[in-house]
Amino acid sequence: MTTPESDAAAGGAAEDGPDEGGRPGQGRWVDVVAVLSFVLLAFWITARVWLDPANGVRDNRTDQAQFEWMMAHGARVVTDFAYPFTSDRMNVPDGVNLMANTSVLSISLPMTPITVLFGPRWSFLLFLTLGMAATGAAWYFVLSRVLIGARGPAWLGAGICAFAPAMVSHANAHPNIVSQFVVPLIVWRTLRLTEPGRWLRNGLLLGLLIVWQAFLNLEILLMTAIGLGVVVLALALGRPELRAAARPFAAGLAVAAVLSGALLAYPLSVQFFGPGAYQGLSTLIRGYRTDLASYVAWSRESLAGDARGSVWLAKNATEENAFFGWPLAVLAVALVWWLRRNVVVLGLAGVGAIFVLFSLGREIRFDGRDTGIPGPWAALEHLPILHSVVPTRWSLALTPIVGILLALGAEHIRRLARRHPAARGQIRFATATVLTMALLPLLPTPLPSVRLDPTPTFVTSGAWRPYVAGGRSIVTLPLPDTTYAVPLRWSAETRLDMPLARGYFLYPDTRPGAGRVALFTAPPRPTSTFFTTIRQTDAVPPITPQDRVAAVDDLRYWRAGAVVLDPRLRQAGSLYRGMTELTGITPTFTGGVWLWDVRPLVD
Repeated sequence: MTTPESDAAAGGAAEDGPDEGGRPGQGRWVDVVAVLSFVLLAFWITARVWLDPANGVRDNRTDQAQFEWMMAHGARVVTDFAYPFTSDRMNVPDGVNLMANTSVLSISLPMTPITVLFGPRWSFLLFLTLGMAATGAAWYFVLSRVLIGARGPAWLGAGICAFAPAMVSHANAHPNIVSQFVVPLIVWRTLRLTEPGRWLRNGLLLGLLIVWQAFLNLEILLMTAIGLGVVVLALALGRPELRAAARPFAAGLAVAAVLSGALLAYPLSVQFFGPGAYQGLSTLIRGYRTDLASYVAWSRESLAGDARGSVWLAKNATEENAFFGWPLAVLAVALVWWLRRNVVVLGLAGVGAIFVLFSLGREIRFDGRDTGIPGPWAALEHLPILHSVVPTRWSLALTPIVGILLALGAEHIRRLARRHPAARGQIRFATATVLTMALLPLLPTPLPSVRLDPTPTFVTSGAWRPYVAGGRSIVTLPLPDTTYAVPLRWSAETRLDMPLARGYFLYPDTRPGAGRVALFTAPPRPTSTFFTTIRQTDAVPPITPQDRVAAVDDLRYWRAGAVVLDPRLRQAGSLYRGMTELTGITPTFTGGVWLWDVRPLVD
């Protein structure tokens, strides 16, 4: 009986036999070399951060600090049996809903030994680097063993899936997005649901993979589910003989749904209805869309690209979600046309078209300019769940589609060369030329790094401990948010023993009329707004008696034990004057920071 797996392979393995490399055991060496190539490429991309322990990711230091905090939280769950789904170690006293944020528990929990022994920075870096390598390896094995049946085309497709420009862009401190190694496993186990008589086993395995991915990144899980749904529908419509497998497929899918639903019911209830749950993203973030011109542009971290050539096509260096370059974009479209008799290719093309349309957001943008043409996302962005998706991320989901298309095309050419030995040389030369033109400009360059300021001795020595006794917190100047997340790194290095007021996280805007949409920190308070103004203007605004009263109220609300200021900040002088004039307390310089002991003020 034909299965979706054999159809996906387009008959290649069945006709010509799997590409085992000739001699017995040689295929295993090919596998080792393939996996090693992915590991080396991942380390090449992150090399500048590995080579100097004082370095961090230059273009997204705030998210690096946040993920280091998340790695420390995972370790705290294991070592201190902390509650995994929320935390009171940031945003004192309200805490943070970690299910509504990127808690990455499926990685931070098993990496606890690394975090405890070497620190959250190293566990973050391993997560980032090995996540990319594991994504390449997982796609390689699924493509070579399940979808294609040949190692060479599988290696080519897996390389795109793991190291395309969009993935390298997200390597700027988004380890949960570049770690897509569960996605090919979900694809594999979904196809396995057609096996007769094994619906229970296959359903259980798929359900566990869904849960694993849910605690890694729900956005990727949603895109995977939509993509698989379209491809499976295409198979059902295009291959009538597959309908005989509908019963075991439906039974296995039901088992997976019941198991994953049961295991995720409580965590998801915390995410959507627990303290700190929000109702969608802000209008600003929903406006993050993919510029149509970026599909044929070069990424700044590719061999052919630079920051000046792409700066107006993406919101920042971490959200270059398309950037396939025009040769690969043309090649992908040509492959769809060439392989149009393959129903899997048509399904992938359909998914790709949907994702492209979604990625354009509520209004189509081309080459940095709004066109005034509404996009289909405008009708969907307010729907539950979809209101929490960043539109431009839909173009990121095209990466594995292009990788699979490339693998299918390479396998088709491999079989074509076998059938026509007299033209084998010409076929291989033409293939090598086309692939070189399409892929050579996209080769990734190492991510830029920047030297991070050393953590102050006040933090590393534990001198902060007396100030947090009795459930108090440390208030940093400025208070941490999306533009200043360094205090999260400090807290992570204490294994979250040092609690922080406010922080960098998604939290509902509880102000009247705000609709509980997500902010990137807690709702503003008078004193947080006061110091935000100082940081933006490097000047102290006039201080009124009401400001002083509000400051005391806010410090009490935050349960502040001490306020600290890193003197290395550019606005340190203004922040120093502002805090001193606001509270009337003269600070002391200790452990590399200015410290205001506010316990007498708030008690």
